[in-house]
Amino acid sequence: MIYKCVLLLCTLLASPPLFAAQHVAVRSKSSIDASDQETIRQIIEMERQAKEASLHRDPEFPERTLADDYVAITPLGQVTTKKDSVSARKSGQLRYDTIDITDMVVRLYGDTAIVTARADVKGHQLGEDFSGPYRYTRVWVRRSGRWQAVSYQATVTQ
Repeated sequence: MIYKCVLLLCTLLASPPLFAAQHVAVRSKSSIDASDQETIRQIIEMERQAKEASLHRDPEFPERTLADDYVAITPLGQVTTKKDSVSARKSGQLRYDTIDITDMVVRLYGDTAIVTARADVKGHQLGEDFSGPYRYTRVWVRRSGRWQAVSYQATVTQ
């Protein structure tokens, strides 16, 4: 597979204001072509939408963007599916008050994009506070011309 990424620090002109003060790193062994730049912008936009959907408890976003075989691993090691994610949004059992994303890195491998980032969150699940710093990895795959998340894993950090 071809490993393509570009280093972009500071405000990305094409990125919405929610990511304006955040760093997005994309590293490359060779120059990035316009197609890869557009793909990176698409992934950053998907991440922005994922953040907004989490803050607004939007069940339609995961319904639309998570692959049917989506698997997530929570910081406690629990395995969750697309159905679990949509259900948690609909029930209101998962609430994010704030999400601050930094240190985002996007790596492209053909029709696969791997995102790693730091997320400082404030929120509650089933009444339990889960606020704190996390690192996460999300894998996006382009299927039939649209991006779907196929995997996600979060880890509590210090």
